[in-house]
Amino acid sequence: MRVMKWSMIALAVAAGTSQMAIASSQSESKGFVEDSSLSVKTRMLYFSRDFRNVPNDEQSRAEETGLGFLGTYESGFTQGTVGFGVDAIGMLGLKLDSGKGRAGTGQFPTGSDGRSEDSFSEGGGAVKMRISDTVLKYGTQFTAMPVLATDDSRLLPETVEGTLITSNEIKGLELNVGHFTALNAQSQSYHDSIGGLDDDRNKNPGLTQADVIGGTYAFTDTLSTSVYYSHVEDHFRKWYGNINWALPINDNQGLVFDFNIYDTKSTGENRTGAFVKNPDGSARELDNTAFSLSGAYNIGAHTFTLAYQALSGDGDYAYGIDGGGSIFLANSIARSDFNAEDEKSWQARYDLNFAEFGVPGLTFMTRYARGTDAKTRTTDDGKEWERDIDIKYVLQEGAAKDLSFRVRQATYRSGDGVYYGSPSIDELRLIVEYPLSIL
Repeated sequence: MRVMKWSMIALAVAAGTSQMAIASSQSESKGFVEDSSLSVKTRMLYFSRDFRNVPNDEQSRAEETGLGFLGTYESGFTQGTVGFGVDAIGMLGLKLDSGKGRAGTGQFPTGSDGRSEDSFSEGGGAVKMRISDTVLKYGTQFTAMPVLATDDSRLLPETVEGTLITSNEIKGLELNVGHFTALNAQSQSYHDSIGGLDDDRNKNPGLTQADVIGGTYAFTDTLSTSVYYSHVEDHFRKWYGNINWALPINDNQGLVFDFNIYDTKSTGENRTGAFVKNPDGSARELDNTAFSLSGAYNIGAHTFTLAYQALSGDGDYAYGIDGGGSIFLANSIARSDFNAEDEKSWQARYDLNFAEFGVPGLTFMTRYARGTDAKTRTTDDGKEWERDIDIKYVLQEGAAKDLSFRVRQATYRSGDGVYYGSPSIDELRLIVEYPLSIL
């Protein structure tokens, strides 16, 4: 509970300093309408997976194309000591191409006939209140905390429902406190669609409630650290820590080191562990530590990165019920997370920014990651590897400014049952996005 005590002290200090502050976000508010913003992001996604070496009676390919619209409205805050406002989210997903034998990319809901549905939609809203530089928001929202992060890797993003307090009263310090009761999947539109339990509790375990506390502090412009704690009722509790250090060498070169660590332990009814069984059929208790350390060297247009990641203890690093993005580990990449029990993995990555060569907006990335010593239900020495290529171009000017085109290709192979699914996958994503600011 040390971090909670520290956070309480920081909040008390923040409350004291805010009384003496000359200016704050709330004191500079222009009003509910005047500070409003409205944007719509359009995304077209072609997603294909070629499952290699599968039996003839199993699906060998998933291939679908969709068009998604994400509209977000954020009001300003009313003027005064306490400001009030509202936010709204509206999402629509349309199927452009699919088929019964090609469904299963995770872009769309699946009907009883095994086909992807033609369309789906979701909407939500939140009310918010601001005092000084502290905001309380209640309702539907996106989150990006390392122990509760909504995922945006398909046509439409996840959303979470609950209360989040974000405080920036002290320069360089951001504090978060949250209580959440529902998590909605990327490919569904009904309430708490990530899980939900039937009376016999045989279905995929769903979110009951999750509590989060923590924050990030920047000691300097080049050194920051984060500490978070979360408790997902009847699933697990997590501690997370991060240190990020940027070391400039000169105007053209620099180093960045990033360390992440999670400590996870089953709690209550252990519904996550009950869903993933031991070989003897008993519930899988989670009690493990996962960490990663990466170092990046940048020189001009080029960035070279090396990363190492390891797990120890009982069970895989578990996430998903607390958001599909809640894995801030270096080797969580396009296809695999390299997060099996006892697994050790390393990664080599290269990035190139073509702005240095007169083509601003064009970037290239490739990486290779390999994992060994993975402990699964079928082996104590599983191995896997992945190779990724990512090319993106963003228009810099003109009527279609910010329109982006992206190609993501991943090749994945595993042995000895490391991955629960096809051991060999070739994956391709073609993504076109256009963000439009209306207000």
